[in-house]
Amino acid sequence: MRQKKAVTRELRDRYRKSSKKEKTIMLDEFIRLTRYSRSYAARALRLKEVLGYMNIRGKRVRLVRDKRKIKRKKKKIYDEGVLVALKEIWKICDYICSKRLAPFLSEIIPALERWGEINLSAKVREKLFKISAATIDRLLTDTRKRYRIKGRSTTRPGTLLKKSIPIRTFADWDEAKPGFFEADLVSHDGGAVRGDFIQSLNFTDISTGWEEMIAVKNKAQRWVFSGIETIKERLPFSILGIDSDNGAEFINAHLIRYCEEHKITFTRSRPYRKNDSCFVEQKNWSVIRRAVGYARYDTDKELSILNELYVYLRLYVNFFQPVRKLIKKERIGSKVIKRYDEAKTPYRRVLASPDIEDEIKMKLKSQYAMLNPAELKRKITKLQDKLLKLNALKQKVREDLLQKSVEPSSRFEYIST
Repeated sequence: MRQKKAVTRELRDRYRKSSKKEKTIMLDEFIRLTRYSRSYAARALRLKEVLGYMNIRGKRVRLVRDKRKIKRKKKKIYDEGVLVALKEIWKICDYICSKRLAPFLSEIIPALERWGEINLSAKVREKLFKISAATIDRLLTDTRKRYRIKGRSTTRPGTLLKKSIPIRTFADWDEAKPGFFEADLVSHDGGAVRGDFIQSLNFTDISTGWEEMIAVKNKAQRWVFSGIETIKERLPFSILGIDSDNGAEFINAHLIRYCEEHKITFTRSRPYRKNDSCFVEQKNWSVIRRAVGYARYDTDKELSILNELYVYLRLYVNFFQPVRKLIKKERIGSKVIKRYDEAKTPYRRVLASPDIEDEIKMKLKSQYAMLNPAELKRKITKLQDKLLKLNALKQKVREDLLQKSVEPSSRFEYIST
């Protein structure tokens, strides 16, 4: 027994200082030598060094020496001042993810300071320029909220002219060059696909991520074509290609003839393959749905508010919403590893493109200098509130009319007033 205690005292200090692998080897040897159980052996080696015993109030107390390292308290770098400023900037940037926000801070902070929207001390400003995406995630954990809402598709196939429009292949388009757009319609039916309701026409440039949107009365070809012409006038660069789904609002002779006259490559995606239009499908949710939701919009007043909102939203998204692009995808067994480039706004990607003329870039720079991101965000929020109140009023009137059994033809006369 004395020998076992002597061996235990001898190994105890070495055991505490050893690594995990070394502890395993030492424990195996100790068990073979002493015939202790593994649990008791580990406990015996973990015990602190006994210095002696003393009586305290009639009780025998063992005195031990604790040789554990005192954990050093790390000085907090990102304090409350940084967190308050970060939350304000994150709110102005529409609560984007940390990997998009971190590289964008060096651009958005000077813009907000220029317009007097924020006032940062030199220390807070320096810390925000150095902060990483992981630290942003850690600081915003308690305030982040996520909403996931699924939508529905109202695309109806246009079969007569499908053969006239080729299915897009990646060999046909130069996707590194700005001007090749994916187009789609977002339905504002409110869950009831009956009658006419407003549609949002969405155009997304594959190369730069430049986004243009406009609300149209319904899916009729005349309104969709009119929306395309309006978008064409707003764009800072020319349309070189349009890729749409197989809906009759796009697959029609009028649009084919228009594309042929203006030398625009017109292609379509494969039926029931949403990934063929992945760029615009992503923007349908991240831009349109996040801005206007899933309510039913079917009146002229709502159409006017939506288009006014989109005027500010297109500027906010293109100039102040950084996006990341997939540059590499690698499969290792069942795992797919994706690599993305650094987050940049569509505006910055247009400036970096060698295919855009210098004159266009100068106009964009002048426009950017006149934009206040916080003011744009306030105008968008104001119009969103106005749209929600109008929609709620419409729903209330509809319920009252249904209860009184009023003829449907007079349901929305109040809107025009």
